Amino acid sequence: MTTTTHPWRAPAAACTTVVLWASAFVSIRSAGEAYSPGALALGRLLAGTLVLGAILIIRREGLPGRGAWPGIITSGVLWFGLYMVALNWGEQEVDAGTAAMLVNIGPILIALLGARMLGEGLPRRLLLGMGVSFAGAVVVGLAMSGHGGSSVLGVALCLLAAVAYAAGVVSQKPALAHGSSLQINTFGCLIGAVACLPFTGVLVSEAADAPLSATLNMVYLGVFPTALAFTTWGYALARTTAGKMGATTYAVPALVVGMAWVLLDEVPTPLGIVGGVLCLAGVAVSRSRQQTGPTRGNPARPVEGSLHDQERQAERT
Repeated sequence: MTTTTHPWRAPAAACTTVVLWASAFVSIRSAGEAYSPGALALGRLLAGTLVLGAILIIRREGLPGRGAWPGIITSGVLWFGLYMVALNWGEQEVDAGTAAMLVNIGPILIALLGARMLGEGLPRRLLLGMGVSFAGAVVVGLAMSGHGGSSVLGVALCLLAAVAYAAGVVSQKPALAHGSSLQINTFGCLIGAVACLPFTGVLVSEAADAPLSATLNMVYLGVFPTALAFTTWGYALARTTAGKMGATTYAVPALVVGMAWVLLDEVPTPLGIVGGVLCLAGVAVSRSRQQTGPTRGNPARPVEGSLHDQERQAERT
């Protein structure tokens, strides 16, 4: 079946990813009290690899094509490995608001790298929507910021996480032309776990003393925000541009505000609510298509040109 038959599948996959990635912030906060950054990343990736590997075997999908491996290796090291360690570590050095603002540079970098390396173009609505969403992310960050200081190391780590995230997404996009999302993310997760193996001793030591709730949160991170969410992300990414998918993740800060309210009894401030609304509004703008009617002697045509053609081609694969 193609997305032409089921046009709702790609948007549903993107929404699943965004919701699960938002939930990850709540779980990281809990698990991070008992596990250090590297150990938490390794435990999460091991759990994700086991789940993805089991599904891959059950579905008998085997290995992806040879052309997928450069993207798998690059995204595995940068996105699954470096990004998770840097983000976990950075959030221990800066307050949550500062971390949110810095990491949300990632979608902007994705759009720029996608235009440069993948020839995706930079439609006006995408740029406008990302600008609105980034402003919302800044507002959410200000609302979440505490009175503690932000170390230079913490800022550098969050920026490193944003760069690794963007580079990983852009490198994964071409790989999806040579394998399924399940294949690409299974082996990407495995490579990320291998890259984090130096933290094995720390993970074993901390797991012996960690409360059950922290360990369960680490397993949750591996099964849902990693195994499931990365697979639905890949499915949606194969059917649209990297820039639009990156812009979609700006819904995460708004969802985090709501989840923290429901699950952690953290009542959002008016500033946080305004920021969340801006994030969602920006996503809506960036994902929309400009509608133009036919004019005299000039029939209607897609505004985004080659970008529209790329999306139509992706839908047929």
